[in-house]
Amino acid sequence: MYSCVYCFARKTHSYLDLDTGLGFDSQIVVKVNAPELLRRQLGSRRWQGEHIAMGTNVDCYQRAEGRYRLMPGIIGALRDHANPFSILTKGTLILRDLELLKQAAAVTDVGISVSVGFTDAELWRTVEPGTPAPERRLDVVKTLGEHGIGVGVLMAPVIPFLSDSPAQLRATVGAIAAAGATSVTPLVLHLRPGAREWFMAWLEHHHPYLVRRYERLYADGAYAPKWYQRRITRQVHELAEEYGIGPTRAGMPRRIREPEPGEAQVTEAQLTEPVQLSLI
Repeated sequence: MYSCVYCFARKTHSYLDLDTGLGFDSQIVVKVNAPELLRRQLGSRRWQGEHIAMGTNVDCYQRAEGRYRLMPGIIGALRDHANPFSILTKGTLILRDLELLKQAAAVTDVGISVSVGFTDAELWRTVEPGTPAPERRLDVVKTLGEHGIGVGVLMAPVIPFLSDSPAQLRATVGAIAAAGATSVTPLVLHLRPGAREWFMAWLEHHHPYLVRRYERLYADGAYAPKWYQRRITRQVHELAEEYGIGPTRAGMPRRIREPEPGEAQVTEAQLTEPVQLSLI
């Protein structure tokens, strides 16, 4: 299980009458018939081929995927119907499906993004338990890039007072650039109900001196003040420009394929509206 203490998906556990704390860390709902239901939906006359975004709530390459192997069937269905899609993940297991991704990208627009908010190993161990280390995720970016698959990095979350110093931001953006990412887009930590309580309890345990600062910074709700978000965005974009990478527009699919010798890389496709399917 990925047990990120800040994960906004904790709230969705309550929709199933499950606990958003320890329950989220130890219980996962697996929709084992997802590939079949998706294939049926894609084959419906009512389906118009909308872009499908995966990983926008819960990561589809969590450890359970190694056992249930649902993603090969899902990607295969999308490939067979030439339906555009994107994947956001922290998981290294996506490399298992490299050939399927390349096959899908030959017939439709495919976008891959990897989430790497920081490169501090000590912070990772406490705030993102169960996830691959940041350097392993950057290995995914590098490996996919070596196979002609451009990968954007969602630099999320930037955690106030813990991963937001100029030196930390530079180290993270530098590592992202070194991995060959096509873009980097920062996202400051947000604390929605369900995640806020769990994160603040973690903060009290690991960094009690920051509790009052967080209470002030997030006094108006789930999001940090606009001035803070703008500052982080500006700093990251300036570093990205320095390292030769740019921002990603959320949900943006890209056509992925092996370039012919001497051929220029394919340009990024037009932004399309993602669609969330309920596979139940």
